[in-house]
Parts: sequence; structure tokens; C-alpha cells
Amino acid sequence: MISKNEIKYIQSLCHKKQRQQDNIFIAEGTKIIEELLNSCYNVKKIYATNDWMSKNTPTKVQVIEVSEQEMSRLSSLQTPSSVLAIVETNSSENLVIKGKINVVLDGIQDPGNFGTIIRIADWFGIENIFCSEDTVNVYNNKVIQSSMGSFVRVNIWYGNIETIIHKSSLPVFGAVLNGKNIDEQPNIEEGFLIIGNEGNGIRTNMLPYITYPITIPKKGGAESLNAAVATGILLSKLVK
Repeated sequence: MISKNEIKYIQSLCHKKQRQQDNIFIAEGTKIIEELLNSCYNVKKIYATNDWMSKNTPTKVQVIEVSEQEMSRLSSLQTPSSVLAIVETNSSENLVIKGKINVVLDGIQDPGNFGTIIRIADWFGIENIFCSEDTVNVYNNKVIQSSMGSFVRVNIWYGNIETIIHKSSLPVFGAVLNGKNIDEQPNIEEGFLIIGNEGNGIRTNMLPYITYPITIPKKGGAESLNAAVATGILLSKLVK
């Protein structure tokens, strides 16, 4: 049996302020919980229905059985999963940048886009994503869900991305409309790839840092590409 106060607290973790205050976030779904249990993240508590508990027996985490009705109150999903975890956040400091391709997100606002970008980065072996301070919070539940667990393998850093790039000598690739055709760009072994805001692109203060402006050639009538889709196409061309 789960108390009303516990339900209220878990529901409060849908808000960024509460997550940051307690350094706690929630994750839902069998796949994501499995990824977390096999990662360096500290899973503090698991709430699960009998169906999940009958197939899983984690030994180092407290598991509380809840009914499907209780799970529907805990979950932020339209169709609740059979398992939800309370997890301690991780901090990414002193990241190794040199010798790696690093993704930089300049004001990405859509949680689904960000989660998918994390998943794409994981697919291409990208270890670091640097985010401007106004990029959507990585522990937003929609980001976690969209990443399908890939967030456990990608370092997410928030701060002044201009300073990070300014201090580095690595080449900087920026996705812009008037850049060089990405099909003509050779593979790279290190550098930054800047992806701009869904509606406004890369901010003007970041443009002078771009040493290699690149673009995906357009053949049809679409006005623009989804930020996550563009990231996938660009990394498929850049990663050696």
C-alpha cells in the first residue's frame, strides 16, 4: 500500500523545480528501468505491479508493489507502464572533449526532440551533449521516455556553450541553411556539431564560432527538418 503523501511527492517530480531541489527524477517502463539497473545511476526505489514483480527480482533496490489503479496515479504517461523508479540525478563534469565528436544543443525546447537526439547520439557512439541553459531539462519525463534509456550512456552538460567552444581548439560544425552540402564533407574524428533551436536555428552569438557551416541539401518542398532528424542525418555523414 502506498500513502497519499508518497503519491503526491512522486507526482511533484514532474516539475523541474522539485527535481532540481531534491536531485531526483522519475523513470517509467520496463526497458528504461532495466537500463537504469545496469548503469551507474542510483535507483532509490521502484514501484511496480504484480505483473512486473513476477518477472523481475532486483536485489539491491527496494521494490514496492502497487495496484494498476495506484500506478495510474503515479504515472505521467497516458498509458501507464507496470514499473516506475525514483532515481538520483547524475552530474557531468570535467568531460573529455578532445578526440571526440561532441553535440551542442542551442536552445532545444521540445522534450521529444531532445530525447530522440540523445538516442541518436548513443547510436553513433557520441559520449557528450553540451546544452545551453535554456535547453529542456534532461530529466523531464518526456525526454527520459523518448531517449529509450540511452541517457544512461550519454553525458549531458548544461551551461555556457559559448565558453566551452571558445576554450577549445576543435573544429566547429554548424547546421545552417547556407552551409556546405553535408554529402561533400569528409568524415571527422573530433569536433563540435551545433544544432539550433527548432524555430530559430543557431543563435547569432554562436555563428562566429562555426568553422564549418554545413547543410542537408533540400530536394522537396518542406520548409525545414525536425531537429532530431537533422542531427541523425548529419551524424551519419560526419561519424567515421
